[in-house]
Amino acid sequence: MLICPNCEAEYNDGVTVCPDCDVELVDKQEFESHLIDTKDWETVYTCSELYEAEMLKANLEGAGIETMIVSKKDRNFPTVGDLSFVRLMVKKDDLDAASQIIQDINSNKNESGDNL
Repeated sequence: MLICPNCEAEYNDGVTVCPDCDVELVDKQEFESHLIDTKDWETVYTCSELYEAEMLKANLEGAGIETMIVSKKDRNFPTVGDLSFVRLMVKKDDLDAASQIIQDINSNKNESGDNL
């Protein structure tokens, strides 16, 4: 069975391009093997500002570490302050290397007196 990688519609054999998305279909098993499984990822850094996570993400990806940012902004509660948080996640296999890179960045930042 073939599936559209964009809209995830399934098609029978004979159809090679999604009529809605105009994207070439892929094998369903191949598509599912590339899906993100939350069990494979760990939070390596948490902050309150998206730009901070994006800067660290750029550094980690420059080192060849795949990253993902998960952001939660919750303004439903009538309270003072910002209840948002941003998590920078990496694959479990890269957790130690990513932690070391972030630690090095933060120690260099602290030595120079800069703050993110």
